[in-house]
Amino acid sequence: VAGENFDQSPLRRTFKSKVLAHYPQNIEWNPFDQDAVNMLCMPKGLSFRTQADNRDPQLHSFIITREDGSRTYGFVLTFYEEVTSKQICTAMQTLYQMHNAEQYSSVCASSSCSMDSLASSIDEGDATSLAKLQRYNSYDISRDTLYVSKSICLITPLPFMQACKKFLVQLYKAVTSQQPPPLPLESYIHNILYEVPLPPPGRSLKFYGVYEPIICQRPGPNELPLSDYPLREVFELLGLENLVQVFTCVLLEMQILLYSQ
Repeated sequence: VAGENFDQSPLRRTFKSKVLAHYPQNIEWNPFDQDAVNMLCMPKGLSFRTQADNRDPQLHSFIITREDGSRTYGFVLTFYEEVTSKQICTAMQTLYQMHNAEQYSSVCASSSCSMDSLASSIDEGDATSLAKLQRYNSYDISRDTLYVSKSICLITPLPFMQACKKFLVQLYKAVTSQQPPPLPLESYIHNILYEVPLPPPGRSLKFYGVYEPIICQRPGPNELPLSDYPLREVFELLGLENLVQVFTCVLLEMQILLYSQ
């Protein structure tokens, strides 16, 4: 388990994640930092869900800044895939049995010491809470399907957010689709790593993803730097007043700290 969140139910806990694979194995100008990329791809750790939970894919981005000030940009698509390991499913059910036993013990401990009052207490109020606990906070290996989070990530020298998002979404669809893509998945990964060049300044580049073409544009030397992030999301996340306040702080050259989960 990642962190000290044992008070949470097993499906609400986070677990330690790790990098399963990365390509290419090494780049001279961008050495792969496994710990940093692992933490940035899954900042909250590995998580589990069941068929009753929301499992929509989520995209987020990150920046790695080196000592010399150079930057690389990461774009991550996190999704959930079914757990096929019987051992992991059994372990999850065991965790739930332990968790529910602890919850039951805490309910009993908070009640009166006498058996009569304990029984009446459970009959009246605590039985309801225990029933809710078991109904909404449980995992049954024979009834529920267990899913675990997984991420695919692209690390790029420039923040081509929209192009990376489209490629990752298409790659995810190819992985989860019942119909295989036109070519093996390795072909698309090899193509974007070795055959798609960085567009020259002031030019645009069109390349083919898995299903649809993708276009990315790079500003010229006399243009504003590349900003491929949708401004609408900034307004939705911060709100108009907060955004105006942040912009005011930028103009006044004040130090700004944005804190989030």
